[in-house]
This record gives sequence, C-alpha cells and structure tokens, in this order.
Amino acid sequence: MIENAIDYKTLYEESIDANRNNLLQINALQQELANLRRLIYGSKNERFLPANGSLSQLSLDIQADAVGACSVTKAQKIEYTRNTTQITKEHPGRTKLPEHLERREIIIEPAEVTEGCKKIGEEITEELDYEPGKLFVNRYVRPKYVQANNAGIIISSMIDRPLPKAIVGTGLLAQIIIDKYVDHLPLYRQMERFKREGINIPYSTISDWIKNGCALIDPLYEALKKLILQSSYLHADESPIKVLDKDKKGSTHRGYYWVYQNSIEGLVLFDYQEGRGREGPQQMLKDFKGYLQTDGYAVYDYFKDKEDIEVLHCMAHARRMFYEARDNDKAIAEYALQQIGLLYDIERKAKQQQLEPEQILVLRQTESVPVLQSLGTWMKEAYLKALPKSAIGKALGYSIKRWPELMLYASDGKFNIDNNPVENSIRPVAIGRKNYLFAGSHDAAKRSAMLYSLMGTCKLHSINPFIWLRDVLQRIDNHPINKISELLPQN
Repeated sequence: MIENAIDYKTLYEESIDANRNNLLQINALQQELANLRRLIYGSKNERFLPANGSLSQLSLDIQADAVGACSVTKAQKIEYTRNTTQITKEHPGRTKLPEHLERREIIIEPAEVTEGCKKIGEEITEELDYEPGKLFVNRYVRPKYVQANNAGIIISSMIDRPLPKAIVGTGLLAQIIIDKYVDHLPLYRQMERFKREGINIPYSTISDWIKNGCALIDPLYEALKKLILQSSYLHADESPIKVLDKDKKGSTHRGYYWVYQNSIEGLVLFDYQEGRGREGPQQMLKDFKGYLQTDGYAVYDYFKDKEDIEVLHCMAHARRMFYEARDNDKAIAEYALQQIGLLYDIERKAKQQQLEPEQILVLRQTESVPVLQSLGTWMKEAYLKALPKSAIGKALGYSIKRWPELMLYASDGKFNIDNNPVENSIRPVAIGRKNYLFAGSHDAAKRSAMLYSLMGTCKLHSINPFIWLRDVLQRIDNHPINKISELLPQN
C-alpha cells in the first residue's frame, strides 16, 4: 500500500512549476498582444519622454528602489542645458515662387477709360497653378534628296533613341519609371491615366519598356555597386518583397532586398536575393573592408569573425525593445529609455551645433562614454533580478549581449548612433509594396533593386530623379564604358 501511495509533495511541486510556466507564457502572450495592438493602432514614435517632460528630473533613487538590489546609484547621470536664444523674426510674407517656373502673364486693365492717363506703376500678384502633364508626339521628319544625274539619294541618319524599336520617348520612359519607383504608382494605374488621354498601352508593352530601359542603365548599377563596396563604413539592412514564382502557382515567394548604404557619401545599393540567409550579404561583402553597422539579426554575426570587418549595432533597436517592455516592468524600462534618451540628446546637440566629425568624437568621449559605461553596468545588475523570458529580461539580454558593438559608435565622429539612415532608404519600398503588392518575377525584383538604388541615391543628393534619368537615357548608349561612373547621380 505504501508503494502505491500518491506522492502529494511531488504533485504539488510539479503543479507550482506548471503554474509558473503558464504565468510566464501568459505574460509573454500579453506582451505580444500589446505590441501587435501598438503596431496597428499606436504611435510609431519611440522617443521616450517622462510624464513631467524632463529627462533630467527622473530620480535615480526612485529607480534604485524599483529594481531592488540593483546598484542603480552607480550610474552616472549626465546632464547639459540646451541654451536657445529666442529670435523674433518679422513675417517674410508669401513664399516667393521659383524663378525657373514659366510665367503666363495675364494683364487686367481697369474698367475705366485710360486714354490720356500716365502709367505710374503696376501691382503684381502671382499664383501657383497647374495643368495635367500632356502626352505629345515627336515627329521626326528626314527629307530625302536625289543627287544630280541620279547619282544617289541623300538622307540624314536617325538620331539616337534609347529604345529605337519602341514608340516610347525618353521623357515618357523616364516618367513611367519615376511614377512607379519614386511616387509608387503601379503600372495599371498609369495605364488608366493614359486611357484618359485616349492612348491604350498594353501592360506587357510598358513592362517591356522598363525591362529594356533597365538593360541600358545596368552598367550604372554595377558602377554604383563597385563604389559602395570600396567604402570604409556601411549600413546594412534587409526588407521583404513578395515575388510571383512560376513554380508556385497561386502563391508568391518571399524574397528580400538587402540594402547597403554609405551615409557619409550618400550612396545606397539594393540587392535582391531569393532568401534571408547569410549567402546574400556574404557574397556581396566578401571583399569589403571596414565598419559594418547592422541591427541584431543573427546573419550579421558571421561578419564579427572576419578579420577586416568591425561590426557596429543599432541603438534604436535596443531602445525599441525597452519601449515595448514598459508594460512588463515600467521602472526598469523607463530608466533604460531615459539613459538612452541622454545619448540621443547628445547627438542632437552635435547636429544643432553642426559639429565636424573630430568635434563630435570629443563630445562623445566626454559626454556619451560615461553614460554608456554606467548603463552597461546597470543592465547587467538589473538582468540578475529579471525573468529571462520576460519582455524586460529579453530587452536587457539583447543589449547586454551586444553592448560592445552598441558602444562602438562613440569611437569615431563619422559613425551613426543607429541604423536609421539605411532604414530611411528602405521606407519607399515599404510604401511601394502597399501599392503594387508584389514583383512579377525574380528578374523583375532585380530590376526594381537597380532602380531603387539609383533613385535612392538621387534622393540622398537632392537631385530631381526625372531630370537625371531622362538625361542618362539620352546619353548612356554613346558614353564610354570606362567613364560610366560619370553618369551616377552624385556626379
């Protein structure tokens, strides 16, 4: 009978463990639900400001009580006062319209008889108006002449055209590309606009125009790739794109744009790969030497072991995890956000004062490094009291594991505190996805990567992409291939 007795103590201990695991799972699911709701309904701004509106008012003593035995008092609180001078400016009046715009003069004479009157001046009022862009036809006429004594016929050769066998002109081809890849207007919507002008252009025809246009500028893409890989400091990130796959009828393939940006020289490169494995960046960066700034995606860990590459991480990603963990442990999360906020305040100070990289380095070594060091120590102590699988535990673990790479930006004034420059270059792709939904094929996705690269570089240099692309399409066929980089947007 004793052998068959129920071991209530064991059952009790097992039930306690089960309840503890259930509570952890419930907390994780609640946190995940809160994050999903925030993504759908909440603000995307992750900048943290305390309720009283002043970062410097947060008391370290209060935070120390909140985290128990953690030595929060070891943290050093760095403060500075931003002095601003209020300058009262007179209202400049109505914005002056650019001089390069066409002026259509409309003269309004007085209703009274002006015969015999002397004109003493005039009142000028300008308004900005618009009329829809118009299609027009270039009609190339080449007269033919017969020589004396019927010796032969003289006729001029046809001028060079980007697509000599197509009816599309340079300006229209450039505008179609800009409408889709800069203004995110899908081809079928462009077709509807053409129909309103009485022009029916099949979808396949427009697609062929873009395909053949991309074949012309492909050498430019290769020149841009070569230039970017010669950089000594790159940002890297990736973004998904749905692609129609002939082998998967009725469904789409999930491909990825791998994006590399030189934020110092204003260059960006999109590289399409069919997967999110490390093969894409591994092949692209096989000869790269320098500093590579990334988020915490595990694929980039491969580059930490490369002798010629130093990896930096993104402070914005670390901040995001604490921002999302506020519902789990408000005191710890808000203290971390407050300290990270001090780091971003220092970056804003450098930007407002328009400091040179050498001056930024001095500022970071003086003000940022003490905050980084004390915050790193505090997080290790706070982690000992946190549940590893909780939201705050994951946030602390994420940063602790990557803290040397997160601190590295302070060692050079040219580095960025986060990976936001490349994420800003990816943002147009996210907008485009919502409009055209997917790429028609893997080859189409590669062409899109080429156009996003060149259009994105135009944007980084504040260049009108239409003017640049129209000019390049007119010239590239006769441009020396060994000087092709002269046609890149930054040049």
